[in-house]
Amino acid sequence: MSEEKANPVKQAILDLTAEAGPGKTISAEQAARAVSDANFQRVLKDVRAEAVRLHKAGTVLIYRKGKPVEDPDVFKGVYRLGLPA
Repeated sequence: MSEEKANPVKQAILDLTAEAGPGKTISAEQAARAVSDANFQRVLKDVRAEAVRLHKAGTVLIYRKGKPVEDPDVFKGVYRLGLPA
């Protein structure tokens, strides 16, 4: 079963950012709720960890106050995720 190897958090981030399209962003909560609406708060830390990995790979960018973060390892506060322009 390849489904077990899939990362649902990564897939949710990729699907939602692709759906939003270039120039638009999604919230971490949207990605977490896509994985588990009932337990989304538990999923938020996984969303952040996956977002950092995707940012470093250049697949998805982490935005703070409308700008991509410079260092994905140390940003704080509310963030959004979007496709690179």
